[in-house]
Amino acid sequence: MSFPSVLFSRFRIFVVLLALLLISVFPLQEVLAKTPPEIRNQDELQISQDMHGKDLNGYEFVKLDLKNVDFGEADLRASIFNNSQLQGADLRSADLEDAVAFACDFEGADLRDANLTQALLMESSFEGALIDGADFTDAVVSRIQQKQLCSIADGTNSLSGIDTSYSLGC
Repeated sequence: MSFPSVLFSRFRIFVVLLALLLISVFPLQEVLAKTPPEIRNQDELQISQDMHGKDLNGYEFVKLDLKNVDFGEADLRASIFNNSQLQGADLRSADLEDAVAFACDFEGADLRDANLTQALLMESSFEGALIDGADFTDAVVSRIQQKQLCSIADGTNSLSGIDTSYSLGC
């Protein structure tokens, strides 16, 4: 074996040992790149069936099963509910101003007297939802959603004084 090849072989062994030493001294941290950024904090949410009246301003509820959760009177301003299941959820008198709920299922949800001003609700379904008194002022909904919601719109929001049908542009 020539001197350069022996030197190169020992250098490779040194590099491997140095790498192993660094890994054992500085353990690898949790790799966040494997977790999509939109659901990284969801273990910290501590979601229970009773979220009534809680301050959840700006929380991200992405791709979650929130069926029958009580969000009544909760502060959900600027919250994100993308691709979440909200069937039967109680959102009575909840403040959802500036919320984003893309492709959510609100089937049978109770949205009575909720504030949905400037909410982004595209591709969400509201089959059987209760919307009496809900304020949809400047909310973004598809034409199909608007027609469906207008067919059941009734009442006036207790805080804004805006009729549900007017806020939907019926």
